[in-house]
Amino acid sequence: MDTTTIIMLLIGLLLGAAFCYMALNLVFKSRTEKWRKAAEEAQSKSEAIIKQAELKAQEILLEGRKETERQKNDLLREFKEREKRLNKKEEQNDARDEILINKEKELKASEKKLQETEKFLDNKSKEIEATRENIKSELERVAGMTQEEAMAGLIQKIEDEAKHQAAKKIKMIEDATNEDAEKISKNILATAVQRYAGEYVASSTVTTVTLPNDEMKGRIIGREGRNIRAIEATTGSDLVIDDTPEAVVISDFNPVRREITRLTLERLIADGRIHPGRIEELFNAATKEVWKGIKEAGEQALFDLGIHKMHPELVLLIGRLKYRTSYGQNMWKHSVESGFFAGMIAAEMNYNIKMARRAGLLHDIGKAVDHEQEGTHAALGARLAEKYGEAKKIVTAIEAHHNEIKPDSVLDMIVMAADALSGARPGARREMTDSYIQRLTDLENLANAFPGVDKTFAIQAGRELRVMVDAAKIRDEDAYVLANDISKKIEADMTYPGQIKVVVIRETRVIAMAQ
Repeated sequence: MDTTTIIMLLIGLLLGAAFCYMALNLVFKSRTEKWRKAAEEAQSKSEAIIKQAELKAQEILLEGRKETERQKNDLLREFKEREKRLNKKEEQNDARDEILINKEKELKASEKKLQETEKFLDNKSKEIEATRENIKSELERVAGMTQEEAMAGLIQKIEDEAKHQAAKKIKMIEDATNEDAEKISKNILATAVQRYAGEYVASSTVTTVTLPNDEMKGRIIGREGRNIRAIEATTGSDLVIDDTPEAVVISDFNPVRREITRLTLERLIADGRIHPGRIEELFNAATKEVWKGIKEAGEQALFDLGIHKMHPELVLLIGRLKYRTSYGQNMWKHSVESGFFAGMIAAEMNYNIKMARRAGLLHDIGKAVDHEQEGTHAALGARLAEKYGEAKKIVTAIEAHHNEIKPDSVLDMIVMAADALSGARPGARREMTDSYIQRLTDLENLANAFPGVDKTFAIQAGRELRVMVDAAKIRDEDAYVLANDISKKIEADMTYPGQIKVVVIRETRVIAMAQ
């Protein structure tokens, strides 16, 4: 490459560098001018913002000063008001202190006066006590008795007068209440008895089955006693075959089982085929029939009394009462009777007839199970009725019908009266002679123990007790108290069906002889 070319290249490079420098210088100047203008604009804006901030700060400061001034004025005003109130209270306290000082002075004066009065009264009391002792000594000397003797006589006189007044009060109350109450109650009970007439069915622990002939006894016994052992094992009852002509006796304390045995034996006799297989077959058939009859008896009782919606278990228990007795009275009949009586008494008293009939029917339901569970039949019956959804009033009436709990409602008294009408009237039930005589003797002995009683007579099967008293010891007014005391003693110490009427008789006889 020649020198000229090199020089030309260098010149070109120099020109290019100069041109680039000039272009870069122009760009730098242009951007510098922009930056300068932007900086000036930013500075002007920042100065404007700072001015606005200063103005805002001055406004806030001014507002804060105003608020502080206002709060200061409020505090000053409140302080002045409190100062006024304190000054006023201080003035009031000063006035109270002055009043208290005056009261204290008055109390001291009153205390001093009271001490003087007490001293005066003590002196007077001593004088009165001395005078009283003198009068007491003089009275004892004149009367010839001590103070204790006079006091005892006065107390006795007051007691006698109180008893006399109490007897007169009892007589007045009884006369006032019995005049109407006795008529109404007798009318209600008489109406109930008159409207119902029931049968009485007596049973015992044995049942007699009639045989067509005496040869049947041998067939019942069987070869080497096979048949009779099979009958007793299957039925659970005892058969008594003795010299009684054409009769076999079934002995069993369970009346349902005894009835099943009776049906089984009668069917065996009618069928003629007596062997262990046939015995069991007829026993099963008789069992079904008896329990069907029990259910029907329960349903019949509900139907007769117009009672609905009773638990099936209670219906079966009512039916079981058909085979239970009390003193010879059939319990199913007694329960149905009591239901009718309770309904009639309720009708006379404008009470709920259906509820009364229901309670009367169920009052002895505990007797259907009382030999299987512990407890009295009233308590068992109440638990059964409650268990099977009977109303609280009916449960209470069942438990209260023998006074095991205190009767506290009209329904309780209705059921008690219905039970007494059905079971306690003469002839409804039978008692053993010995226990009957013993009950009458106990009744008479109980009344004879009272002072002033001369003789006693238990009449009307023990439902009335006539008490003859000594007229010299018992006054007319005392007779009312004595009758009350005897009746309370009977209620507390004796067990008896129904009610016992106590009649106290006082008689004065004056005899004069004309000669």
